[in-house]
Order: sequence, then structure tokens, then C-alpha cells
Amino acid sequence: MQHPKHPGPDAAALRAQAAALFRQAADAGRAALDKAELGTLLSGLGIGFAKAGAVEAKTAAIDIRISLDYTREFGLVLSAGVGGVDAELDAGNFRKDRAAVHAAAELTDAGDFLVLFKRTLAYQRLAAQAKRAGAAVADAQLKACFAQLLALAAGHAPVKTETALVLRSLVLDPVHVGAQLQVQGASCEFGAPGAGRLSRPIHKIDKLLHPASIGIIGVSASGMNFGRIILRNLMGSGYSKERLRIIRPGEKEIDGVLCVESLKTLEHKLDLLIVAVAASAVYELVDEIIDTDSVESVMLIPGSLGETRKSREPAAALAGRINAAHAKQGGGPVFLGANCLGVVSHPGSYDSWFIPLERLPKPQKKPERNSVMLSQSGAFMITRLSQNPWLDPRYMLALGNQTDLTHGDMLAYFAERPEIETIGIYVEGFKDLDGLDFCRAVRKAVRAGKDVVVYKSGRTEPGAGGVMGHTASIAGAPALFESVVRQAGAIVADDFTGFDDLFYVAGALHRKKIGGKRLGAISGAGFEAVGMADSIETETFSMGMGKLEADTVKRVEEILVAKKLDALVEVRNPIDINPGADDEAHLQITEAFLQDPNIDAVVVGLDPTAPSVRALEQSKLRPGYDISDPKSTVHLMPPMADRNDKPVIGVVDGGKLYDAMAAALMDQGVCVFRNSGRATRALARYIEARLYADALRRRN
Repeated sequence: MQHPKHPGPDAAALRAQAAALFRQAADAGRAALDKAELGTLLSGLGIGFAKAGAVEAKTAAIDIRISLDYTREFGLVLSAGVGGVDAELDAGNFRKDRAAVHAAAELTDAGDFLVLFKRTLAYQRLAAQAKRAGAAVADAQLKACFAQLLALAAGHAPVKTETALVLRSLVLDPVHVGAQLQVQGASCEFGAPGAGRLSRPIHKIDKLLHPASIGIIGVSASGMNFGRIILRNLMGSGYSKERLRIIRPGEKEIDGVLCVESLKTLEHKLDLLIVAVAASAVYELVDEIIDTDSVESVMLIPGSLGETRKSREPAAALAGRINAAHAKQGGGPVFLGANCLGVVSHPGSYDSWFIPLERLPKPQKKPERNSVMLSQSGAFMITRLSQNPWLDPRYMLALGNQTDLTHGDMLAYFAERPEIETIGIYVEGFKDLDGLDFCRAVRKAVRAGKDVVVYKSGRTEPGAGGVMGHTASIAGAPALFESVVRQAGAIVADDFTGFDDLFYVAGALHRKKIGGKRLGAISGAGFEAVGMADSIETETFSMGMGKLEADTVKRVEEILVAKKLDALVEVRNPIDINPGADDEAHLQITEAFLQDPNIDAVVVGLDPTAPSVRALEQSKLRPGYDISDPKSTVHLMPPMADRNDKPVIGVVDGGKLYDAMAAALMDQGVCVFRNSGRATRALARYIEARLYADALRRRN
């Protein structure tokens, strides 16, 4: 669903009426409708202006705010939630989706938005009031209102450059719900559409990721500068010297790589040029790159372009020249960066990060690399990968300050790649209207069966200030960002730890069947089993504990009898199977739970400190009774996880002694956490997103 379906003739009439009202107000020198014009517009929407004292007392107590607002990132956003005085309270006073919900107008329809609105406190108050009065909630009126607002947005969105005047905001607050929607306060502003940017030739990202030839500018012939480190990393990651060229006058070769005098003396057009010179030299160099037409894609490594007050104006002019080049035949080169760490492309056999390989080795941790990490901050990727190499992306790209290629461009490219299953993205800010492109790409990726995990920084005022100083980005309102991006289909993390957990879970469980939200919880530690059950709720979703079938109860009882644990354990969910249970007992019970039709996913505590579990790398007390034993969890769990199509997460809650056990399981593709609470919360968030994605695909 790229564009929601709205009523035909009525919608067209509404848009025509709005256009006439905007022209009338503009002719009078105004950028907002007056009260009479507002009344006409609202009448077309099926909404009346409430006269003072005319609103029924039983409805007056519930104020709702409904609005269409132009946002720099997402264009027109439809919002609804608490109104009146409550709307002035900070969103931090409410749980997610309780104060208000938001969706990009282009990516929702009236029915979907009504479902979203039902999460809010405003709707829950309406429902409680209707129940008390013995009446139904006025869903039909609300849905009709949303449909008309979306029809208005479709005809007057600021991205519609062929429209003379576009909608900037329409605010209805408070709205009272009864036989007819009535408004006590309203405002409407309009203006001229923005200029926008030319489309980037994103097909050239393929040249960036799989270059047949790479050139580098900025390699020192005598020292170990960033350019020289990048050169060493390129060769160290397997890229052949024969396909490399260094642009450096006066040198024949550096580290065995041929040098050329200039871009003009290249023997053929480069697929990729890596620019690692001082920021001051970039401006003239970019003009040369564009004029010589010698390069398909460019990686701008230098920082400070547009990140300081002094550099913002020349950096904006540079971006303008790059944008203008896209109007040329062939689209001109695409630019990644500036302030860009670089790219790791395993299929392209190159690593252009300026981090020495000895500081960040990238061993393969998956049988098939099926994920991508996109980040505005290179350091974010470095630290994530250093702490959890099992993320193991196929591609890692640092976008920097998005002088040219944007988050939306990159995600649109990877949404089309069939080999990519999970995409993790760190966002500091969007270029104008690129948030909308980004959400379109999220929706496309999710409909194609991919998982998209997003973390956005700048969630506080000090944090937003830090973003501005780093990559010259502007961070939008966090609650609005999360609501819009989640509605598009992404999994939005709350913090760094949440991003790590969700990106890891998505990569590990992507191919598993998500049939529902009923959990099975197993552990030999009572606190852990209960802790799993206590962690099944998020702010917007709740799993339940599945009720075991009689056959499953009988099967588990037989396992307990065989393991001489039957007198110590009561079969239930969650189940505490006693510290005396060995590896086999844990996994046999886990498989029994997985095969129960009332269980959709299992979290199992593997109890590494229990004396009966083979969890040590080497046991001194019982030689051979360790993870090398064929009866250990390390050997038994991977095939068990593979043969069951439901998600299973193992928990190895213990110190450094048990790192080898956890790593050995993760190396074989088993999803492992070191804490049961984190495991269950991540699973709940993931299942919520997968179920929503399934619903989006059914509606496609």
C-alpha cells in the first residue's frame, strides 16, 4: 500500500474546496484560514464548530486533539490523542502510544489509523464513557474524519510540487465526540511547496558496494595517515592491488599499488573513489570529480564539512552542486559522507574503514551473512561489532552527514536485495523529507519479508545538541519519530542495549515461524523462570504464558521420571525444573514445549552454574564433563533448535567461566542471551513487530 484509498468524488470535492479556500486567504495576504473559512473547510470534513455551551455535558469531559502537521522529516503526519489541557503535558508523562499516536499520512488509511488511535488514553476514555452510557463508541465518525483528513493530505501534501499552495497544519483541539464530531478550537495554515532535492541515482550504490576498481586520494607516501591505513585495510581484506589506483602526483607506487598523476590521467572510469584529504581540499576536488566524469561513486572521509558554524554555508553550497549534477545525463556520481568512516563490503571484498584490522577483526560468525548495518556514526558500528561480533553484517556503511546519499536512499536500495534479511540502522537526523522516503523504504522492506531495526539518538535536548555538533543533523521529536517509523513497520529500539538485542534477535530468529504470542519459560532456577514470565510485557504489547496440553504435561512428566526429578518438580508453565537437571533434561523439556501447539516460542535458562550441566570449558573436578562432551548443551542444542521452526532462546546467566559455552552456541547459530529478562523483553518486542509485519503483508 503506497497510497491509501480514499473516497473518490467526495475526496476530490474536498481537495478542490481546500484549494479555493487557500487561494482566497492568500489573495487577502494571509497564510492561515480565518474562522469563516475554517467553518467551510470543517463542514466539508463532516465536522461542526461547537457553539459555546452547546456541547453535551457527558461528552464535554473528554477532549481529543486531531491534527495534520507538516514535519520537516516526514511531510504531513496525521496525529490523534488527548486534547485540551492534557495535550499540553509532556509526552514523557505517558506510556508509549497513550498520549498520542502518529503516522505518515501517505502510509496509513482511516481503518489502520483508527486501530492505532484505540491505543490512546483519549480513546480508552471514550470507550469507558460509552460503556457507562450503554452505547457504542463513535468509531464510524472517527474513521470518517480520519479518511477525510487523509484525502485532504493526499491532495495538498508539501511534497506535491505541482500544487500551488500546500497544507502546513490543520489542528482540531478540542474535538468532542458524539452523534457528530464537534470542534471548539481549530486552526489551518498553508504555504508554497518546498523545492526538494533531485533523486539520487541509487542504482550506483551497487558500484559503491561491489567496485571493480577503487581509487584513493590522500595516501601518504611516507607516514601512516588515514589514507594509508585505508589502503592497508583494502589490501588486508582481500581487494587486489591490480584493481587499486592511488591518485598522487610525483609517485610511481605506494605499498605496491600504482599511482597516477590526477583523475584526468586514469586509464578508465573508477567505480569508487575514496577521498581522505583535509576538509578544506574537498570543495575544489568535488568540482573536479563532477567535471571530469571519472567516477561512479565517491566516499568522502573528511569530517567538519557542515558540522561547524563556519563550514555550514560552504558545505550546503557543495551539497547543492552535487545535487545539480544528478540532473546530468547518467545522473552523475553518488557521494557517501562526508564525515564518513567508510564501508565494509564482504561481497565486494573490501574494508575501507580507517580502523586497523588488528583493532577490529571481522571473522565470519554466520554460515550466511544476511544482514546490513547502516549508521550515521561510524563509532556506533565499531562498538556494536566489537562487543557482539555475532551481528556479523554482510555490509556495514557509515553515512556521515548525508551530503548526498541519505538514510532513505540506502534503505530503498537494500529493501530490493533478496539476500538481505535484517537491516539495522542508527539515525541521528534526516535531510528534508527523507524521513518519508525512509518510511516508504521501511514499508517496502517489511513487505518483502525483511526485519528493520532502528535506533535514533537525540532523544533529549542535550542529546539533540550533541547530534548537531557531530553530523550536522536535526533530530525530530522522539515520540513522533518512534510512532511514525514503528507504524511504517520498523522495530524501534529505546537505547543502545535495546538496539543490540533486537538486531541480534532479528538476525538469529528471522527464519523462524512466528505463530502467536504464547511463551514457554523453562529453567532450573526458580527466579529465572519467574523472571521470564515477568518480562513478557512491553509498553505497547504483551505476550502470554501458553497453557500446556495434556500430552505435553505427560511427556514432560516422563522426562522427569527418567531423570529422577519427578518428586521435585511440578509440570507447569513457567517451569522450574530443579538445579539437579542435566543438559539433556533441559533440552528434552524445551523440545516438548516447542512441539506443544499452545506454545509459540520458548526461552530456556541453561543453568550453567548447576553441577549437572556440562557448562565449563574444562572441568578439573570431573575431567571431560564439560562443553566438549557429546552430551553437552553445546552439542545437543543446535540440532534441536534447527529442527524446530519456532523461536527458542537459550540463557547462559553466569560469569566469564561460561563465556566459552555461550560463544560455542552462538557460533552455531543458537540465539543466546546472558540474562533472562533481556532475552524475554527482546523476544516480546520482536514478536510484536513480526506479527505487525504479517498484518501489513496480508493487507498488501
